[in-house]
Amino acid sequence: MELIRDFGVEYEDFLRDESRITGRADSISFPKNEKQVQEIMYAMHNQGIPVTVQGARTGIAGGAVPDGGHIMNLTRMNNITGMRYDSENGRFYISVQPGMLLSELRETLSKKSFDTSLWDETSKDALETLRESGEKFFTPDPTEATASIGGLIACNASGARSFKYGSTRNHIQRISAVLANGEVVSLERGKDVIAGGELKLKTESGKTVKADIMRYGMPNVKNASGYYFKDKMDVLDLFIGCEGSLGIVTQAELVLLDHPDKIYALTAFFTDEKRALEYVEELKESAHVPASIEYFNEQALDLIGIQKEKGGSFSQIPDFPKEAVCAVYTEYHGKCEKECMEAAFEYGNTMEKCGANEKNTWLAMNNISMEGLHAFRHAVPEIVNMMIDERRKEYPQLTKLGTDMAVPKGRLFDVMDMYNSDLKREGLESAIFGHIGDNHLHVNIIPRDPDDYAKGKKLYESWAERVCEVGGTVSAEHGIGKLKIALLEKMYGKEGIESMKNIKSALDPKGILCRGNLFT
Repeated sequence: MELIRDFGVEYEDFLRDESRITGRADSISFPKNEKQVQEIMYAMHNQGIPVTVQGARTGIAGGAVPDGGHIMNLTRMNNITGMRYDSENGRFYISVQPGMLLSELRETLSKKSFDTSLWDETSKDALETLRESGEKFFTPDPTEATASIGGLIACNASGARSFKYGSTRNHIQRISAVLANGEVVSLERGKDVIAGGELKLKTESGKTVKADIMRYGMPNVKNASGYYFKDKMDVLDLFIGCEGSLGIVTQAELVLLDHPDKIYALTAFFTDEKRALEYVEELKESAHVPASIEYFNEQALDLIGIQKEKGGSFSQIPDFPKEAVCAVYTEYHGKCEKECMEAAFEYGNTMEKCGANEKNTWLAMNNISMEGLHAFRHAVPEIVNMMIDERRKEYPQLTKLGTDMAVPKGRLFDVMDMYNSDLKREGLESAIFGHIGDNHLHVNIIPRDPDDYAKGKKLYESWAERVCEVGGTVSAEHGIGKLKIALLEKMYGKEGIESMKNIKSALDPKGILCRGNLFT
């Protein structure tokens, strides 16, 4: 088949994603539309060849790393295919192919400049209505803006703004997906529902797929671990977060919200971590709901400080107090200047009550001042990756160990005590940062050598057990991929995994789609 190419050295980059692990493959394809995806899957299914689906390969759990067989890369399916306006709820919806990059979508929405050559008249009419209204945006905000929309859907990505807006799942209205056998399903929120534990799908060719789903408990936290399941749920929610293992999303209709007219950001520095956590808990109950609440511990601040002194791109980060042991970044999205000022005053009063000094606080009220705060917010993971890359020169197999766990309400102080005491006992270099508003922190263990890595891995596994014991999740936004399979079983147990495998078997009996993701 002309679409399928033998794998050669010119495609070696496609054996990797940001997890820093490398796979293997026999062939590769770059489909441009749903029909081509179908043709490829018909061929692969008939021959029983496993298929790894890829987007922009920005994931860090190895989900896009092939384990033999065929790679289907969707980056050439990168068009915006239409738009819809619902006059009843005043909301706009935009249809995109999975290879569209989040950064490209943001730019297009900001400029309101679209290629409409293949749009129908209804879509063009919706665009005219959009141009007469205020700016709109798609809310998911992962650290890597070059992630593809298909990748966001595959992992139910979220990012910093999830405290207010939730994860990708909250902003998907419809999807089309190609199943492992090449059949197509079209699913819409509110119309295709799982009830009584029975999954029933009708493909566009008229075939029916059924599966009985054994119930398994979902944690009441931000979660991107395993197949989503709740009784009376929308079927499309099963595909969101399935990491490509149930079907290949070929088109998605995204929900657009009004872009905030004004954004304020405040970074408070603390000399006592406990008081900082008290501040976070106060912010969660604020009358002015923050869009994001982010945290940086002392080691994270130290890493930023060292890089600032070296200059380069990190020099744009403002100076922060040397006595600080942690920082909390808060972003507020408002309708006007007055509303944002009210939020800033409320946060400021709460901050001072919790022991922070107003003189050592950053407040950004415009795009220019916001750039420095955003550079600060995104610096830590970049610095950690730089450190690992340097250490890999001596130990090529070395990788960072980055947690993605979240705990239920009321458990924040406990989990922070666990992280701090265990890291100190083991003498491991690390940095803790992330989406603390959702009780979701990234602990990046930065091993100096293989012995450190072994100690860190044991620690990681023990944390997963303890987080699951209190009703938390092993992955809140990055997904399971191929690196966290053992942790998924710790979370759901053997019965839960068997129930997920039953769903997988119903939609992909030969087990060819994204083999090795979620479970073996």
